[in-house]
Amino acid sequence: MAENNVEFVMEVTDKTRSDVKGGTLIEYEGKAKLFEIAQCPPAKVDEFKSIKKFKIFNTNNLWINLRAIKRLVENNALAGLDVIVNPKKVLGKDVIQLEIAAGAAIEYFQNAKGVNVDRSRFLPVKQTGDLLLVQSNMYELHNGYLQMNSKRPYPTVPLINLGEHFKKVSDYTSRFRSIPDILELDQLTISGDVYIGSKVTLKGTVIIVANHGNRIDIPDGSVLENKVISGNLRILEH
Repeated sequence: MAENNVEFVMEVTDKTRSDVKGGTLIEYEGKAKLFEIAQCPPAKVDEFKSIKKFKIFNTNNLWINLRAIKRLVENNALAGLDVIVNPKKVLGKDVIQLEIAAGAAIEYFQNAKGVNVDRSRFLPVKQTGDLLLVQSNMYELHNGYLQMNSKRPYPTVPLINLGEHFKKVSDYTSRFRSIPDILELDQLTISGDVYIGSKVTLKGTVIIVANHGNRIDIPDGSVLENKVISGNLRILEH
């Protein structure tokens, strides 16, 4: 930034199936611009999520020249940042969240750039599926820094989709007796009233679905590899 008089750098990284909703960096009218999924017309959302068309996404790591910020603030130049209207549900009620993305400021800075960085620089925890990843053996702690386990056979992280029963952290922690071994996991989907025992190993693609009124207990020590489990399975203590 210092050598090339770059005022703003946004770290981006390669998009995977886990990142299809992440904002992407585009060129619009000769300037770099952040484009968020909430700004995308409904008919184009599938196109936005394509990892072939939009190959990178914003990691939310931003490097900004402070002198440039001072100039823009004094000139009130950032007042025109787009307000994103984002419909959401909170405790079952429809609400509208109004937000401004910090990365959207990139279009106001001179000689702004996007820099493609290693995936290791992006490790968000926005939902319980993300929490499962960082608590698992997928990552190791080295000098206060989480790094992907060297024993992981693939360079990408698994896609984890936990249902409504796991949405709150308190529910999530009560449903995992211990965090499973997911070192060889590709994709995990859990839906319904499901409880995971201790020392469980998940490999490949695992789908566990408990239909309404049913409950599934995965026994301690289970090894599930490329399995689809549905119906009703109860483990009773005696």
